[in-house]
Amino acid sequence: MSSKTKIFIDGSEGTTGLRIHERFGQRDDIELIPISAELRKDVEERKRLINQSDITFLCLPDAAARESVSLVENENVRIIDTSTAHRTEDGWAYGFPELSSVHRNKIKEGKRIAVPGCHATGFISLAYPIVSQGILPSDYPVAAFSLTGYSGGGKKMIAEYESDERPVELDAPREYALTQKHKHLKEMKKITGLSREPLFSPIVADYYSGMVVSLPLYTDYLKKETSPEKLTKFFAEYYAGEQFIKVMPYGAEEELKGMMAGNGCSGWDGLKIYVTGNEERVVLHAQFDNLGKGASGAAIQCLNIMLGCAENKGLNL
Repeated sequence: MSSKTKIFIDGSEGTTGLRIHERFGQRDDIELIPISAELRKDVEERKRLINQSDITFLCLPDAAARESVSLVENENVRIIDTSTAHRTEDGWAYGFPELSSVHRNKIKEGKRIAVPGCHATGFISLAYPIVSQGILPSDYPVAAFSLTGYSGGGKKMIAEYESDERPVELDAPREYALTQKHKHLKEMKKITGLSREPLFSPIVADYYSGMVVSLPLYTDYLKKETSPEKLTKFFAEYYAGEQFIKVMPYGAEEELKGMMAGNGCSGWDGLKIYVTGNEERVVLHAQFDNLGKGASGAAIQCLNIMLGCAENKGLNL
């Protein structure tokens, strides 16, 4: 009997699925269960392979992800879902282990894991600690913005940006989700404990991968830890010992010439936190790769926790 963990990737042709597949290339503890190209959308074949696996990754649109979960008959099958479908559902562990020991234990012991959204990852890494520790009131009128590479839009957007005949508008950054109905808002509110969804303005720009999520705050509305220096110290202590989250020293942005590049962490699987501003107004920044800690890297980290191996196995830190 093989000691390898049998993995099936349902939706292996999408951006996240392909990256997860690539990351398994050098691992000797994983046995990937393949699916024939012509049967990728065949429900019965997917059902057979899901139930044959130890762990199935879902890299699918929401409706298809829900369908895949309904196909599980083997009670031992564990699911890691990278879609939006189950991130706020009861019975699903939220795949952000650094938030608390409770989050990490639920991932380790759970059979249903929902990987956070990329924008949500940055926002929650900043907002969850200060809400949970009583620094930011839960009814604070939060606003945030995000700068991301075009790979976050999936295959269609990648093709648009890399086309020789693309429209001139794609040469400049573009703000989107203008109706304030971005699909990550639901988890951004629920996971952090905010009383309402934040005002959120994401921006996509002409580079492949990497992102910065920023959360501006008025210090006189905070309950404590009001200066940038104190907030930097708070985050450093909160995430102490976490190898995937690096809290940068106060003033570290000066080494970046006072600029925060969206692609500054492209290809890296961790997340950097910066605290900038002054005594009256601070801005919290999360810089990471939307394809790393914001997607496939986070999914692999959750897998590693479930398997009890090093959290960074097969990842780039």
